[in-house]
Amino acid sequence: MKGKLPGVLRVLKLIAGPFFVAAGLLHFVKPRIYEAIMPDYLPARRGLVYASGVAEVIGGAGLLHRSPAVRRWSGRWLVATLAAVFPANLHMALNPERYPQIPGGRPALYARLPFQLVFAAWVLAASRRDA
Repeated sequence: MKGKLPGVLRVLKLIAGPFFVAAGLLHFVKPRIYEAIMPDYLPARRGLVYASGVAEVIGGAGLLHRSPAVRRWSGRWLVATLAAVFPANLHMALNPERYPQIPGGRPALYARLPFQLVFAAWVLAASRRDA
């Protein structure tokens, strides 16, 4: 049974693609939410929100592809996307007073930072050949 994953891990790999497609589409449905978390120094916020949404949709769709090469590329693409949006997560943690609607406040905002590594590991696992 080499290469086979236990049930829960298999399910997590299977839902990674749809999760990122849905997350990317939310950038178009609710762009103001994403604009509000962006660092002040970034220009053209709406355009960047849409670009990151497109990046997530492309990466998520790629994880659903039959080709192992496309899935591998998509995993790397999504890790790069997660790295690109990390400044927004850091901005939120450093400015918790601007985000009182986030449950848990400052501790929750700081807890989100290392969780980005969990997302990165998730997409890399989902992009593996045995996905």
